[in-house]
Amino acid sequence: MAIMAAAMSISLSSPINLDNLILNLNNNNNHRFLSPRISLTAITSKAPISLSSNYIRRQLPFSAGFSFSGNDGGKSGGNGGGGGGGDGGDDGEVSRNREEALMVLGEIGRSVDTLPADMAAAIAEGKLSAEIVRRFLNLEKLGFVKWLLQFGGFRERLLADDLFLAKVAMECGVGVFTKTAAEYERRRETFFDELEIVFADVVMAVIADFMLVYLPAPTITFRQPLALNAGRITKFFHNCPDNAFQIALGGASFTLMQRFGAILRNGAKLFAVGTTASLAGTAITNAVINARKAVDKSAAEEVENVPILSTSVAYGVYMAVSSNLRYQIVAGVVEQRLLEPMLHNHKLILSALCFAVRTGNTFLGSLLWVDYARLIGIQKAHKEE
Repeated sequence: MAIMAAAMSISLSSPINLDNLILNLNNNNNHRFLSPRISLTAITSKAPISLSSNYIRRQLPFSAGFSFSGNDGGKSGGNGGGGGGGDGGDDGEVSRNREEALMVLGEIGRSVDTLPADMAAAIAEGKLSAEIVRRFLNLEKLGFVKWLLQFGGFRERLLADDLFLAKVAMECGVGVFTKTAAEYERRRETFFDELEIVFADVVMAVIADFMLVYLPAPTITFRQPLALNAGRITKFFHNCPDNAFQIALGGASFTLMQRFGAILRNGAKLFAVGTTASLAGTAITNAVINARKAVDKSAAEEVENVPILSTSVAYGVYMAVSSNLRYQIVAGVVEQRLLEPMLHNHKLILSALCFAVRTGNTFLGSLLWVDYARLIGIQKAHKEE
């Protein structure tokens, strides 16, 4: 007895509702042993979709193989001709991603409309693989992480790198110790005489540490298209990756110019972060210095206030150039392209190596900052004063 199989072709070129679907059973009388073709065609393309593979399976009394094809121009596979080949390999991958992502949701009884809007749109466009959807569902089980997933920036980074929060903790946790050690390495016997400057450096660095991990972190992009009247420069930077060296994920691809644009865009952001952090750090430091002068009159001549404006701008430039390049290379080249592929199934070893790399990078950055600050004259060695 022949085994019957059903082929289903679903057009997802635009949002649909199951209530607007028609089941057409086309029995082929010329081929007794061929299965009936089942074509689901939407009457209207303006109704919202609420669709899960479990729902479809419950509605059909047989096992169906799903072939999803999403079209931009409204092409439908309903009439004659086969099921949705179309534009070749890329369309096949898009269809496979969409099908597998819906299957993952169906396994736990979730529908697309329970996901964040940007993720639902990415699934409809076939940009998210089943692995990424499964990672999102696993992250949702963690209380604090589930709260972070509400924010698009964190969601994009957590889905691209499941060690993202660990790297933030590494960077901020070791920041104080490594930067203090670096300051001591450069100043040695003048360390305690220049304690106010050391304090300013450490405060500035710790405030900026989080942003140094956050901004250059590889992401899975869920960005929606800009308005048609957006300028060319805005459109260009909108399509740039978050890390110039990252692997393109989620169906994205980047040109060489877009990757270079990522360096410029992150540099501008880090300049603003560095300048702001420095303003806060030097303001706090000057407050400490003034309090010390008020208590110890003899310190009034020995200790000078830190120049706020020049120090803040200099630190912003340092962040935009040195920190920007170093952290993009660490996240996009060393971690994502070298360590992650080799140690994907050994998270403990991977975390340890990421910790070592980031600790060394932080220490190097502190040394470079002291040299840079002395080179441009915003800080002087105690003996020179």
